[in-house]
This record gives sequence, structure tokens and C-alpha cells, in this order.
Amino acid sequence: MKNLQSFADLGLSSRILEIIHRKGFEAPSPIQEKVIPLVLQSNMDIIGQAQTGTGKTAAFGLPIMDILQDNSKSVNVLVLTPTRELCIQVAEELHSLKGKKKFKILPVYGGQSMELQLRHLKQGVDIVVGTPGRILDHLNRKSLKVDRLDFCVLDEADEMLNMGFLEDIEKILDFTNSDKRTLLFSATMPKEIVKVASKYMHRYEHVRVQNEEMTVPQTDQIYFQVSEENKFEALCRIMDIEDGFYGIVFCRTRLDADRIAHRLLDRGYDADSLHGELVQSQREKVMGRFKNKLINVLVATDVAARGLDVSDLTHVINYALPQDPDAYIHRIGRTGRAGKEGTAVTFITPEEENKLEFIGRKTKSTIRREKLPKIRDIIRAKKKRIHTDVQELIESELAHDLLPMAEKLLAENQPEQVLAALLKLAFAEELDRGSYNEIRDVQPVISGKTRLFIARGQKDKMTPKKIIHFIRDRVKIQPDKIQDILIQPEFSFITVPFREAELILKQFNTGKSGRKSLVEKARPK
Repeated sequence: MKNLQSFADLGLSSRILEIIHRKGFEAPSPIQEKVIPLVLQSNMDIIGQAQTGTGKTAAFGLPIMDILQDNSKSVNVLVLTPTRELCIQVAEELHSLKGKKKFKILPVYGGQSMELQLRHLKQGVDIVVGTPGRILDHLNRKSLKVDRLDFCVLDEADEMLNMGFLEDIEKILDFTNSDKRTLLFSATMPKEIVKVASKYMHRYEHVRVQNEEMTVPQTDQIYFQVSEENKFEALCRIMDIEDGFYGIVFCRTRLDADRIAHRLLDRGYDADSLHGELVQSQREKVMGRFKNKLINVLVATDVAARGLDVSDLTHVINYALPQDPDAYIHRIGRTGRAGKEGTAVTFITPEEENKLEFIGRKTKSTIRREKLPKIRDIIRAKKKRIHTDVQELIESELAHDLLPMAEKLLAENQPEQVLAALLKLAFAEELDRGSYNEIRDVQPVISGKTRLFIARGQKDKMTPKKIIHFIRDRVKIQPDKIQDILIQPEFSFITVPFREAELILKQFNTGKSGRKSLVEKARPK
């Protein structure tokens, strides 16, 4: 990985740089490094070709927030996303980048209250982030006007193509003013996307970020699905269960690195943090302690870990998912060196499973799912280590000044009672179940999935197999994405991820106006 510029080198204002600093970001990703100066310093349209999860939202969000004025009376920015999940994510990210500017940012997607959206649009909005279907609904209603845009952003254009939104996108672009700037982001550039660019974009710059496909065969790669609030407890469990843990914990920002390192110190672990805010002398001191194994846990950001020369690591832990496959390889390549097999552990929330699958495909890695150790497993492992340590002490030369005390205790009590009492005195906290917090098993994602109603049931001779065929005859999705099938006499229900739900609803809602669809979003109980 080449050394990237700093955000300060890209032409962003001091106000935006302060926002970046508060968020704890240290250096731009490759797509940010290429796109941000182009948005700031030229009037050209831009095609940014980069994989999902490479920081594209900040690539267009930071310069747009820098350029945009907050005194407009019309919608200045329209961002189109393929799914409601991404729509919400992009809107939240843009909100975090606006600082003190009074921009009104509205996510607009199907399944959300139309009345609420109409009310917000009537009050005035600066930035609209939406899915194509709902945006087109508003344009046809004339509740949304996009004829005075400064920017139109097409995010994950190839995904919108795959989901059948190309016609909707073209209709939406026909509503927009010709003097706007268009920013199109896509992992691939199929001919349909190239055709859209040729028709609707003016003179444009095409920037690409290539992701190398590499593998690390001597690294055992596993992941644990855990909620965000339980990640720290999961980290402690991994370190407790392993004998001789010596590893790096990777975080997304310097703020996370400091926070996690301090929490580890409070728990009694030998840990320190490494990030871009440290001066060279501080960095050298931390690295010296880590290389000499005075600390066995280094909590670091990607930027700080570049160029580290550390051998014999037992573990690399992705506390937060890396930005892209290249960063994943860079991280886990720090273990499994010199012919030794290390272990790469990744924590993901249920919503991040698709992104991890993408990383696995691009890196040609097998990343298997494991279950977190239970409290009883931790205590069993600690008992085993205590047994080994005590045995080593027995076989070594004991401190002679303690022998009289030992003889007196043995003369007054049974040997087993004396040893048990000493073990309790020395290790009571470590061996007490009450010292550990429970971690609940993560259930399948409900917030990242959608329950769908199907107007076919037992009377139509529906079975789970027939339900899957019924959906896949119209929509080419993987069968394992269709879950929790419930068949009733008159109707059925299925649960699918957001992305697949958007595609299914799109395909089953193409009939005559006013006719009830065979598949709809299920109503809340």
C-alpha cells in the first residue's frame, strides 16, 4: 500500500479538516485522494470506479459540504442509492460531515411514511438521498423539484442497474437541470452505465482505484458475529482463551484506538495504542515496548500500522472491518509470517455480513464463522494455565524464606485445603463467573432485512420449495437469501435482505395501476 496524502493536502477548508479531525480519520482512502481535489478544483463531471466500502460517501460528501452554501431555497444535491439501507447510511454520514452548517438532509425511500416525507419536502430540504422508485414517485407528484441542482450523485450505479432501476434513473435525470455536476460511482462499468454517462454527463474525468487480489495462505481466518456494544467483551474473551496472546487490534479511527487501549488497561491487560497523532518519539517508545513484549496488545489504526516490522504475532484482530479488501490483506498479512500460521479474527455486526463476504471473494479467502468462547470456556482455560504455572514453580527453586510458612500451614490443615485457599486468594477474581459479562448470541439481522407478504398460500398449494421457485421465476436471487418462510391458508410470508427486497418489490409491482400486487412489504404487527 502506498503512502497516501493527508486530508490537508487535498484542498479542503479548515472547517472541514476540523470535522475530519473530530471524527478521528487520519488519511484519505485512494478514492478520496483522487476524487476530492477534482470536485473542489474543477467543474467537470466525475466517474469514480472503486469497490463497495472504499469510502466513496466521504469522497463526494466532504467536498460537496465544503462547496455548498446553506442559504438556498431549493434542493441543491440529489444522491441516488440502490437500497433503503444504503440510503439511510449515506444520509447519516453526510449529516456527520456538515458541521455547523444548517443543511437539511432528508433520506427518501420506500416503506417510510409518504406523509412524513411530503411534510419535510414542503418545509424545504437542501440534500435529498433516496432510492430511485420513491424519488420518481415524488417527482411525478411534483412534491420534489430537482431542476436547480448543484450536484447529482449516482452511488453504486452498477447495483442500481442490477436491481432493474436503470429506466427509473434515466427518468429522474430527465427532470434535472443540465448545468448541474454529476458524480457517478460504480465498482464496474457495464455498457449500460457507460451509455448513461455518455447521455447525461458532460465532459467527465474517469478515476479508477484498482484492488489487488492477494491471499495469505498461512493465516487462519475466522470471524465472529457480535453486536457493536459487545465487541469489547468479545475481544477480551479472545485474548483470555489464548495462551500467549501477542497481537494487533485494528480500529477505524485514532479515537477508537485510544478508547479501546484505555479500556484494556483498566481491565488489567498490557496494552497501548498507536495512531497518526503520536509524534515520532512516542511512536518509537510504543513500538519498542511492543517488540520487546512489555505489552502484548497493540491497538492501532491502518495508517499507524503501515511499515510495522513485527514478527511472531499470534493474532491480528479486525475490531472494525477495514475499508476495502486491500486493507484487509494488509492487516492480516502481519501474522502468519516466517512459516508460522497465525490467526486473523474479524468482528462483524449482522449488517456487515455482506461486506465481509465481498472481502472474502475479492481476496480469495476462506473466512469461516466461529462461536465466541463461553464464560465456562474462559475459566477452564485459565485453570489450565494456573496449573501449568504452579507446576513450573514447584519444579523451580522455591523462595526459602516461604518454606517455614508453608510447613506451618500444612501442619495445621489438610494439604488440599491449604492449596485451594491459596488458589482462591491469588486467582479469586479470574476464576469467578461474576467477573465476566454475558454476551448474547446475535440473532439474524432483522433491521437489515425485510418481511414480505405474498398473496399465495396453502389454498394455492404453496410449499416452501414452491415459494422459492415463485420468487426466483421473476427475480434471480440466491435461494438461501429467502428465509423464515411462513405459509398460511390464504397467504405467506418470507424474510429477505433489504437489497433483495427492493429487487423483489420492484419486479412484482410492474402490473397495471390499481391492481393489488402479489408481493408487498408486510405490515407491522
